Amino acid sequence: MQQARYEASLAERRYAACDPDNRLIAAQLKKSWEATLRRVEACEARLNERQVRDDAAMPDFAGLAHDLKAAWNAPDVDMRFRQRLLRALVKDIVATVDNDGQEVELTIHWQGGQHSQVRIRKPKTGEHTKRTPEEAMAIIRSMAARWSDADVAATLNRMGMRTGQGKTWTGHRVSSLRRVHKIEGYRSAGTTGGEWLTMSEAAAKFGVTNHKIRRVVDAGLLPTEQVMPGAPHQIRAADLAQPEIQAAISRKGPCRTQDENQESLFSAI
Repeated sequence: MQQARYEASLAERRYAACDPDNRLIAAQLKKSWEATLRRVEACEARLNERQVRDDAAMPDFAGLAHDLKAAWNAPDVDMRFRQRLLRALVKDIVATVDNDGQEVELTIHWQGGQHSQVRIRKPKTGEHTKRTPEEAMAIIRSMAARWSDADVAATLNRMGMRTGQGKTWTGHRVSSLRRVHKIEGYRSAGTTGGEWLTMSEAAAKFGVTNHKIRRVVDAGLLPTEQVMPGAPHQIRAADLAQPEIQAAISRKGPCRTQDENQESLFSAI
């Protein structure tokens, strides 16, 4: 309403300042002035109609108090309306910190004179709502010492887990999280004297492909371990040192297990 009245006043001053001999410009300014006046009339009509409607229908605050949960969880209610609803119902909130119990006691003073008390856990130093889920932290702790940061990130992404900010995992993010929580990193048996190797490291050690290592594993000759279901397989460095396993990896053709009761299809002659 205020904006419409300002535009009408501005159009009137422009029309008054126009040279009357310039009829073309004067006609355009007069037409613009009339349009702003019609806009003012429309705003006045809408404002009057709303005031009449508000005066006729008083809100049922008693009914709202009995059905507050439905009003709060209604599908067409947004967060801005919920904030306004809280401001209308809550007079003030007094917070008392219990350092011994690591809790915060909230005393809520309602507009009607009632009081409510709620106790919540006191957040730790540096704790916030964007923290990494505990399930992801458990996987990182169990895999960090036996897998690289990139492999840990790939496992977390395969399991559908996200960071505290809702992003996908990368090796850099896993590494940063490990340093913050002081989690020991991965040491490969092929480079740093660790106990475990990945399939790719085992294949590189013998100069074969990953498919060859997989065939030896599927044949039951080379044991592997998984930290958890869905995680990649790991091979113990001591198992790769066994002569029969090295022979199986170096052997060309399919990998087969030796069975003492197996009979040959051909005679010895």
